[in-house]
Amino acid sequence: MSLDNFVNYLVTEKAKILSLLAQHVELTVVAIILAILIGVPLGIFISHFKSVRKYVLGVINVVQAVPSMAFLGLLVPVLGIGSTPAIFMVILYSLLPIVKNTCTGITGIDKGIIESATGIGLTPRQILFKIQLPLALPVIMAGVRISAVSAVGLMTLSAFVGAGGLGYLVFSGVQTVNNTMILAGAIPACILALCVDFIFSKIEIVATPTGITQNKSKKARKEKEYRDPKYKARRNKVIGVATALVLLFIGCGRYFYSSFAEKETIVVGSKDYTEQLILGNMYADLLEEYTDYNVERKLNLGTTVLWNSMVEKEVDVCVDYTGTILVNIMKEQPNGTSDDVYNHVKECISKNYDLQLLDPLGFNNTYTLAMEQDVAKKYNINTYSDLAKYSDEFVLSPTLAFENRDDGLPGLEEAYNMNFKDVKSMDGSLRYQALTSGKAQVIDAFSTDGLLEKFDLKVLEDDKNYFPPYYAAPVVNKDILEKYPELEEILNKLSGQIDEETMIKLNYKVDELGQSPEKVAHDFLVEKNLIK
Repeated sequence: MSLDNFVNYLVTEKAKILSLLAQHVELTVVAIILAILIGVPLGIFISHFKSVRKYVLGVINVVQAVPSMAFLGLLVPVLGIGSTPAIFMVILYSLLPIVKNTCTGITGIDKGIIESATGIGLTPRQILFKIQLPLALPVIMAGVRISAVSAVGLMTLSAFVGAGGLGYLVFSGVQTVNNTMILAGAIPACILALCVDFIFSKIEIVATPTGITQNKSKKARKEKEYRDPKYKARRNKVIGVATALVLLFIGCGRYFYSSFAEKETIVVGSKDYTEQLILGNMYADLLEEYTDYNVERKLNLGTTVLWNSMVEKEVDVCVDYTGTILVNIMKEQPNGTSDDVYNHVKECISKNYDLQLLDPLGFNNTYTLAMEQDVAKKYNINTYSDLAKYSDEFVLSPTLAFENRDDGLPGLEEAYNMNFKDVKSMDGSLRYQALTSGKAQVIDAFSTDGLLEKFDLKVLEDDKNYFPPYYAAPVVNKDILEKYPELEEILNKLSGQIDEETMIKLNYKVDELGQSPEKVAHDFLVEKNLIK
């Protein structure tokens, strides 16, 4: 990756990057403010009630110990997709520094000061607001700054649940081995974290009462300024303006979101890899071209998250694969031709999930196994049966989903009597890097992956036809079709338009040539005269 390529990407994709940055800022600001509003009162509460302190801190510590991705996955069935679970997750992970520092700051105050305040007749409320909170403020603000900076990084995970943000660029870049895209998301996130820390450091200085500062030399230099009534008035004005701007920013965001939501909206979803991002953008573009409805893109979702979102009617349209639905959702094994599988899946999801499977796009994106050309040639491996003879000498690096799916590694090992030396699972393009670096000798892939062409890999033949047909087709909620019956004809415009060779080329444009999924999708539709 060269500096010129990075700069060119920033220039050409500046609108997208700024949009994702704005989403990231809004999500982070909301999460931080809510974490403060919850954490500070909770810290005050446990500082005064020692009997419950260890239980509250224990629960918060347990939350911190749970992996953030796992916690986010647990929240999706309860809170759905979008900004809500992302904000909720960040709030929970931000509470510990705020709660603990608030409690420590208050309980660490010299008891003599509290006794003196009580002796002159101050009420507990007056002691809290006039003595304890001002004295504890530097410690509290230290916890807030830690939480605020951490929140910026944690919010990148919001991309997994369709909330947008800079994580979309980071994870899309990982999926496609696009370091430029990764940096385009990571660098603004780092800058944002530094800005957040700087802002809160200034708020800490301005908000800390006169005489309470840990930097004695600085205090001595500015003591006169702190005592100046004009400075105090200016400080209060700064705090007021900053608060007003934050509230205005959030209010405007909520207003535009509400205005958007009041209109007829169709939500298009996709899974979290290149092909799905391309197809998701294609259907979104078609809907924008042929309807006047608002089209919301909830792309880059996990496989399970996307299906659950379709069932819960939080996503209206997505592309899925007949084999995936048959084996993973219906828990059945393929029986009959690809048309038999398609018709069976269509009937089943219509009856059991209130979803409708529309016409197939035309390509079969089945699972396959791939190796480097020289390794396959050395062992004369062309088929899965050939691989089985040497599997105990090789390390397999599959995706996490493939390792755990019934139609993935467990069934494959049984069908071909494979026994790999080791299995090192990793998602996205990382497994391709493991292959080319020699850390692994075999990976799983989709037959239409552009990365297969990019890395010039040997695709092995499934000589026992273990994998079922994975024909891609749009899945739509029946409710949305009943409400907008014209959608079926619009979505079926892609029927039969994309074969395996075409899909490989489209994926290759993203994975190797560095084009964005949005551009590849749009250019294809224009080329096919499906949009202008």
